[in-house]
Amino acid sequence: MNLLVVGCSHRTAPVDTLERLALSGERASAFAGDLLTGRYVTESAVLSTCNRVEVYAAVSAFHGGLTEIADGLAAVAGMSVEELSGSLYVRHEAQAVRHAFTVAAGLDSMVAGEAQIVGQLRSAYEAAREAGHAGRLLHELLQQALRVGKRVQSEAQVSAAVPSVVSAALEVGEEYTTLAGADALVVGAGAMGALTLSALRRRGAGRCFVVNRDPDRAQRLASNHEAEAVPWERLGEIIADVDVVVSATGSPAPVIDETVLASRRPRLLVCDLAVPRDVAAPVADLPGVHLVDIASLGSADRPQPGVQYLEAAERILVEEIDAFAEVTRAAQVAPTVAALRSRADEVVGAELSRLRRRLPDLADEQRAEVAHTVHRVVRQLLHQPTVRVRQLAAEPGGESYAAALRELFALEEPDLSSVEPHETAKALRVTPEEPHSDKP
Repeated sequence: MNLLVVGCSHRTAPVDTLERLALSGERASAFAGDLLTGRYVTESAVLSTCNRVEVYAAVSAFHGGLTEIADGLAAVAGMSVEELSGSLYVRHEAQAVRHAFTVAAGLDSMVAGEAQIVGQLRSAYEAAREAGHAGRLLHELLQQALRVGKRVQSEAQVSAAVPSVVSAALEVGEEYTTLAGADALVVGAGAMGALTLSALRRRGAGRCFVVNRDPDRAQRLASNHEAEAVPWERLGEIIADVDVVVSATGSPAPVIDETVLASRRPRLLVCDLAVPRDVAAPVADLPGVHLVDIASLGSADRPQPGVQYLEAAERILVEEIDAFAEVTRAAQVAPTVAALRSRADEVVGAELSRLRRRLPDLADEQRAEVAHTVHRVVRQLLHQPTVRVRQLAAEPGGESYAAALRELFALEEPDLSSVEPHETAKALRVTPEEPHSDKP
């Protein structure tokens, strides 16, 4: 079985491509389930945030799994695989593990070190677990990735420089508008909205308002941050009375356009943190409006974690990746050990049947004693080799010992279907450091 990550992020794709791939929680779960109806993808989880969409999968064959995932992503985006391939990256086995740990640590985020990604990855994992889309491999990978992410945040304190995308956006916006004393509107009452209100309060913002299609959620969020909840129908009215608008909804279409901004103050800062975008493109050209969105944030100069933080994070990642690889290698030998014991049981069973035919007059007690003795001898003979092969398998190159057992005892390998290299694999940017095989 192979671990595979296929996705795109702010590093590889323009915002309009990320918009086309963006999947809400329910749609992401449905897409993960759709992937399981194919021939090669056996486990799947989908992570969709404002700056990345990734499929984490266990596949029975590398090329077959890659083809199914890439075809699925292309269908979501309404693009051909050839059109989408330039924005996609592929990580396989050890590189997939490293990628998952790096993402969870916030080191692959638009704002290096941001801590929100841990919660987003946890939501993706829980959705896969509850829907039954995650099996042993993804359970182990994502549970460990979440633990590593929290460890990096705690021990390396990478988020000390810039804690969130929200803070980065507001810092860019402060070059245009002073936030201290400014009246602000937050559109959306999710996690990003809560982060925004906290960040605005830290910067000394004046009156704060919350608008959300669900008025109860807006009220709950507002009450926790000394803000006022406003009905969705009053969106345009309240925008006319603020200096800052931060929007982060899950809407598939813009919720703020030129009409909504018809009555506005002479200077207005608009931060669009949603993907797909909440703010219509023409808004950026309106007089007195300064727009900060994911695209502009990606190109902005901003504080980065210091070298000491990044070095500490990298040390943790290397340690955790090595530990995960050791456990994984040890687990991979388990089917071979089980096959060896099964083969031994078959041989013992065949010999006991032969004995029964040759000596039919043996009493039941005698047969039971003979069977017990033979089984005990076989268990003792196999004990040391099986213990030792598990130990050796945990070391680099340890898979060769399991292979030797299979060869020596003519053990059957699991039946893993494979396909010839597909054009998809050539088109996508496969990790160059590792050769790819359809063998486990």
